[in-house]
Amino acid sequence: MKKALYFFITIFVVIILDQWTKLLVLSKFEYGESVQVIMDYFSLTYVRNTGAAFGFMASANPAFRVPFFLAVPIIAMVILGFLYRDLPKESRWRSLALGLVTGGAVGNLIDRVRLGYVVDFLDFHYKNAYYFPAFNVADSAICVGVAILLLSTMEKTSKKENSGNVSNAT
Repeated sequence: MKKALYFFITIFVVIILDQWTKLLVLSKFEYGESVQVIMDYFSLTYVRNTGAAFGFMASANPAFRVPFFLAVPIIAMVILGFLYRDLPKESRWRSLALGLVTGGAVGNLIDRVRLGYVVDFLDFHYKNAYYFPAFNVADSAICVGVAILLLSTMEKTSKKENSGNVSNAT
């Protein structure tokens, strides 16, 4: 039960936070408008992303791009569902991680279906010289979820290797 609780509550929270923040941006900002939050480092900037992460494939032919970016999150959610199903009941961190990735995928998919693009607004930069591509809450959830999955996989692999070394030494 804990596994399901972590997974589904995480998905719900990510979708609500993501859509709420995007709704705020859409209602308070004009397209391209930017407000400095931390001078020379962080702004809120309304950006429309028709591509994937960091604008990847934004300039691709819409006849390919649109169906592709509608299909990929659905396929990813099916794969995430299978990964979730196979998790042991006590896998709270992995359930949380899969919930973050799934919630993020759903949040961005909602934008693509509703608007035809993803609303990005978190804009980190260094002075006017270096800019990190704008992103949103869903993107953040996906990145954090993937990081947790990678760390938990490395930890699991490390424990297996260490237990193998101990048994071989005796």
